[in-house]
Amino acid sequence: MNQLSFYQSSKAFDLQAIQLYEKQFTNNPIYRSFCDLVHKHPSDCESVIEIPFLPISFFKTHKVLTGNPECSHIFESSGTGGKTSSHHVADIEVYEQSFFNCFELFYGHPNQFAVIGLLPRYLEKPNSSLIYMMQKLIEISDCVDSGFYLDNYQKLHDVLKRREQANQKTFLLGVSFALMDFAEQFPSSLQHTIVVETGGMKGRRKELVREELHAQLKQNLEVGDIQSEYGMTELLSQAYAKDNGRFRCPPWMKVLVRNPNNPLDIQAHGTGCLNIIDLANKNSCAFIGTDDLGRIYSDGTFEVIGRADSSDVRGCNLMVS
Repeated sequence: MNQLSFYQSSKAFDLQAIQLYEKQFTNNPIYRSFCDLVHKHPSDCESVIEIPFLPISFFKTHKVLTGNPECSHIFESSGTGGKTSSHHVADIEVYEQSFFNCFELFYGHPNQFAVIGLLPRYLEKPNSSLIYMMQKLIEISDCVDSGFYLDNYQKLHDVLKRREQANQKTFLLGVSFALMDFAEQFPSSLQHTIVVETGGMKGRRKELVREELHAQLKQNLEVGDIQSEYGMTELLSQAYAKDNGRFRCPPWMKVLVRNPNNPLDIQAHGTGCLNIIDLANKNSCAFIGTDDLGRIYSDGTFEVIGRADSSDVRGCNLMVS
């Protein structure tokens, strides 16, 4: 159950990543074709910054799998029009292990909380990886107050108020527009509640920069910090920002930065597009080039500062059809 937590040191992580790169180069035909197109081979790789990262758009156009396993689940992105991403998951227990160990690492065991999801947009998609994660955490919490509250803000307010009066801890994760709606309609004082936003105005409200969003939520909910979760359909791991807006990864996940105009120019820190190594993606592709712009600091923490102007970054759309 704890194998993903073994990669504590940078050296151990890098070794595992390079070994997985060699395996996926050999057994993942989509990834192998991309590596061939950018003229990258495991024999040329001496460090993780030399590993080629598959553009995330490939999950919209191809079935990205290592080997030929039977897939127990297919997670699909929420999407706002056009093609959506599909992540074929061969072993759902790896995902469950990843998100449970990650939650425990950052917050402790879920049974210490009432786990509440305020995720109306995601609940419209039956194959959402975020909904799957929250449903399992809700079950593990084994608390009568845990659950999805949709837009029943009055009930949510009543539950939070009762739990606050009893000094009971709550973990509230919500999409940004729903948290804003709730906070405006039911201003509260949440001293025993962890509030985590997972992004996503998606046309439901005016887009706000993260600092402005957090400032308004902190004022209306009277909490010291608004925390953030960073995850996506194409990954089986998450990063969390508990303070200062900087995300931290679990030991089996690492974020690098690439030059937006040269996808093979990759650095350990700096500003550019985010590349993610997710060792939990051992059955799909562990090396993902995202469309998110970010800043990575020397300690490995990172910020998300926007989106690339074009998802078809030069050199990355050769195989999309």
